[in-house]
Amino acid sequence: MSASVDLFWSFRSPYSYLAMPGALQLERDFDVEVRFRPVLPLAVRDPAFFSPDNLKRAKYIRIDWLRRAEMLGMPHVWPSPDPIVQDMQTYKIADEQPYIRRLTHLGVEAQRRGHGIEFAREVSALLFGGTRDWHLGGHLAQAAQRAGLDLVAMDAAIAKPATHQAEVEGNQLALTQAGHWGVPTFVFDGEPFFGEDRIDTLRWRLGKHGLQRG
Repeated sequence: MSASVDLFWSFRSPYSYLAMPGALQLERDFDVEVRFRPVLPLAVRDPAFFSPDNLKRAKYIRIDWLRRAEMLGMPHVWPSPDPIVQDMQTYKIADEQPYIRRLTHLGVEAQRRGHGIEFAREVSALLFGGTRDWHLGGHLAQAAQRAGLDLVAMDAAIAKPATHQAEVEGNQLALTQAGHWGVPTFVFDGEPFFGEDRIDTLRWRLGKHGLQRG
């Protein structure tokens, strides 16, 4: 039986998007299963984290993710619309969050159907790859299809989202218990690896456990 790596991930995180090629490569190169565990963005879980008192955090991310994406050769456009409803002047988070809650619950459903990480790859490429109005027309349906999923069936499954929201909350608690708060965070054998730029460190750890495929 292969080992497992938990991947705590957010649909609004540009670094989560940047982590997808490396995350998918893990299953090709190592005898591991990457378990996709979506969480709500930190801006929703902890609105004070990106408050006006902490503007430097948001400003740094705006600079850093763009250069990191360029270095990796990945498209890099901020999603339109933003997956969360937020006043970018005051950083106030709206009470109603239709986009991110739907996406996160769809992520849970995708993992239940065995294609969580593939769904995350396709949808994040849609969001951060420059597709305007990603929430309209057939954009999400086509992304789901590329991941081997049926969006209509998935939307029907999350129509009563109690169990999906409970799973999201469980993922968020597990992330905290693993010793971190941010995404993407990979957890292997109880050890957290935070950030897209720590995948190489995780690969080293998996190799030390003898999990590299021959």
